[in-house]
Amino acid sequence: MDTSELLVRRIRQGTVIDHIDTGRGLRVLEALGIDGSDGGLVTVALNVPSGKLGKKDIVKVENRFLEEDDTNKLAVISPNATINKIRNYKLAEKRRVSLPNAIDRIFRCPNPSCITGSAEMIESVMEVVDKTGKKFQCRYCRRLLDVETLEYSR
Repeated sequence: MDTSELLVRRIRQGTVIDHIDTGRGLRVLEALGIDGSDGGLVTVALNVPSGKLGKKDIVKVENRFLEEDDTNKLAVISPNATINKIRNYKLAEKRRVSLPNAIDRIFRCPNPSCITGSAEMIESVMEVVDKTGKKFQCRYCRRLLDVETLEYSR
């Protein structure tokens, strides 16, 4: 056995998020609210050698499949990521993430004067104004934001 190879236990069912931009794996966990408290296996590999990217991060989460909101969060953090759905230890589905034109309910506007921060319980909507530079604009107050200034709604 070659000990230089990465050995990570396969998961029976769940999600493998591959091709995460290097250094973004922990941010993916935070954004998706994955902390291992549900008892499922969570594997995080950071700075893994990659032929395409040079280096990448990988996240494996047992017994969890990503919803649309999760996929949108992932697309914001790492637009080159792929989502691999695993069933019975086999790849059941593989897809790339992509930024939609607007992202509902996931992020809150940090503008204290924005109506989404009021008692009216209006859900935030971020328009994607630049997919490559990951620039967003609040639909209500029109504040421009980038991926580093967005706050996740809980």
